[in-house]
Amino acid sequence: MGDISCTRALMQLLASGTGKAVLVDAAQDRPGYNLVLIDDHKINIRPAVKGDLPSVVDLDERTTGLRKPDYWDDLFVRYGNRKDSRFFLIAEEGDTLLGCIFGEVRSWEFNSVPCGWVGTVSVEPDLRMGGVGTILYREICKCFRHAGVQKVRTMIPRDATDLMSFFRAQGMMAGPFIQLETDMEEEG
Repeated sequence: MGDISCTRALMQLLASGTGKAVLVDAAQDRPGYNLVLIDDHKINIRPAVKGDLPSVVDLDERTTGLRKPDYWDDLFVRYGNRKDSRFFLIAEEGDTLLGCIFGEVRSWEFNSVPCGWVGTVSVEPDLRMGGVGTILYREICKCFRHAGVQKVRTMIPRDATDLMSFFRAQGMMAGPFIQLETDMEEEG
């Protein structure tokens, strides 16, 4: 992908929240593909391809402070080539990555009916609060619905208040499960 910095006009428009998003179904209602118009800007939503990984790794490093190319390579192998129950989508304008999201349909874990799980949503820091994350979230939900599920879940750290606010703004709330963990002692 090209230059990671988005045009100043788009950054200001998305950050201000004043741009009006218009969905243009560029793929005849094919889940995972869409074109969103925000004023004069055309934001393309599509499945990730191998060539997107360097930009995705860079975005992840900017948002998490950690560089994890092996993680993203593995994730692409597991999610990037499957369109039936695993989805890895990106948002771009021209050749500039704006954000990405991945998720999958999981079934019958702890007696849970099949549902969509969002693993990560990431948006360029300067573009947050501008609608790119919401556009990606809605598109992956479209993929989940097409796969036959009617519920979506995610898991976030307790101190990730920005992510909590984002997912709550999408209508998510506490679910019926409690996550548990323990430190594993070394076997002696």
